[in-house]
This record gives sequence, structure tokens and C-alpha cells, in this order.
Amino acid sequence: MNARTRRTGGRVLLNAAAIVVFVCSVFPVYWMVNTAFLPGSAVKTDTPHLWPDEFTLRSFEAAWNDGGFLPALGVSLAVTVLTVVTALLFAFLASIAVSRYRFRSRKTFIIAILVIQMIPAEAMIISTFRVLDGWQLLNTIVGLSAVYIAMVLPFTIWTLRGFVNGVPADLEEAAMIDGCSRNQAFWRVTFPLLAPGLVSTGIFAFIQAWNEFVFALVIMTRPETQTLPIWLRSFVQATKATDWAVVMAGSTLMAIPVIVFFLIVQGRMTSGLMSGAVKG
Repeated sequence: MNARTRRTGGRVLLNAAAIVVFVCSVFPVYWMVNTAFLPGSAVKTDTPHLWPDEFTLRSFEAAWNDGGFLPALGVSLAVTVLTVVTALLFAFLASIAVSRYRFRSRKTFIIAILVIQMIPAEAMIISTFRVLDGWQLLNTIVGLSAVYIAMVLPFTIWTLRGFVNGVPADLEEAAMIDGCSRNQAFWRVTFPLLAPGLVSTGIFAFIQAWNEFVFALVIMTRPETQTLPIWLRSFVQATKATDWAVVMAGSTLMAIPVIVFFLIVQGRMTSGLMSGAVKG
């Protein structure tokens, strides 16, 4: 077997493995959407429906007309946007400071970021609840956003640090030699190169804040302040059978904003991931 044949065989195996991974990743999403378009009676049968052969929109109507979807959507959007914008702002400044400047306790700060990421967030639920209760921030968008910012900030700082390290400081120095001030060199040269990293990091923060359940369940106890994951939980009740078609329809509605956001920024995210993988 010559080298060309081996390369061709290896390429075929890699493509087959990629297809298997793709199918395993996409199938749960397809099954969710497929179930959402089926009536509840078809979902409960022993015969699986691989496609919506009994197509109906009743589950989407039930989820939409529930009365809690739009308020929960507004709360989730407000919390997520506030979390992403604030976390990116502080993480951007922190990553610049850690990567571009040498100061006392710099290594300690970097190690602290890693250690904080290792602590399970659920271990701090009680203390977080008591702090927010003392500050009168329970059942508020600001209170939940503050918790989410604290959760996503260590990962965001660490990720952005890799992107900043991947942009040589010599570029800024060359721009300053050409007549730019330090601020002009940063905003005209460095920042455009960091923009894909901000986008790719922001989308991870967006997904984490959008899908978070435990802290939202503990902090947002009033029905009018619940987020979408808590609203979705309302369809699962112990006193009656769960209508899984409605649950899947609600899950599909909940996934639409994430998909739209991803489609908008996917180009920037891809280039950001590739540039961040070059040097960390």
C-alpha cells in the first residue's frame, strides 16, 4: 500500500468519523423539533415517529398562549444582554492588563482565575442567596445578572487573554512609530484584530447565561420574574402527566433566539476560534 492510498484511506475514515459526530450532535435537536410538531397522543405511543407524519401546530399554540412565554423571554433577554455586555467589558480590560503589563501578583491573579473556575457554582447557592437577599436584589434582573457575570467572568477573562496574547505588541509599536498615539494604535490596529475573539467569547457567555437554570430557580421566585428555563419547567408537573409535545415546542421556541444570534455572528466566531487556536 503506497503513501497516497494510505492518505486516501485515512481521509475517508476521518470523514466518516466527522459524519458520525455530526449525526450524533444534530439528532437530539431534530428529535426535539420533530416531537414539537406531533400531537401529544402520537408522542406517548410505543411506535416512534421519525418524522412529523401527524403534523400539527397545537403544541406551539399551547406554549405561546400559556401566558408566561413573552414575560420570560423579556427577562431572559434582559439578563443575558446585560451579562454578556458587562462580562465582555470587564474581561476585555482585565485580559489587556494581564497580557500587556507586568505587575505584582500578576501570576497570582491568573492562577486565581483557574481556581475559581474549578469551584462548582452550586456550592455557593446559599451564600449567594443570602447576599442578594441582604441587598434587596432577589427577583430582580440586576441581581440575577450580577450572579451570571460572576459565573462567566473567569472563563471570559481566560479566553480573551489567549486572543490578546495572539496579537503581537510590535504592531502597536509600529503604529506609534508611524505617528499614532498609544490609544490610536490600540483602537486602529489591535482592537480590530481582537474583535473576532470578543464575538466568539461573547457567544459562549450568551449560551451559558441563556440556559442557566439552578440560580434562576433559586433567585427568581416570582412567576413574573422567571426566565425561560424556569418557564419551561412549569409544563412538568407532579400532579398530572407531562405533555412532552408542548415541552418540546417550548424548547424549540427557547432555542430560536440562540440560533438567530449564532447565525448573525458565526462568521466572526469562526475566525475568532481559528485565531485563538494559533497562540494562547
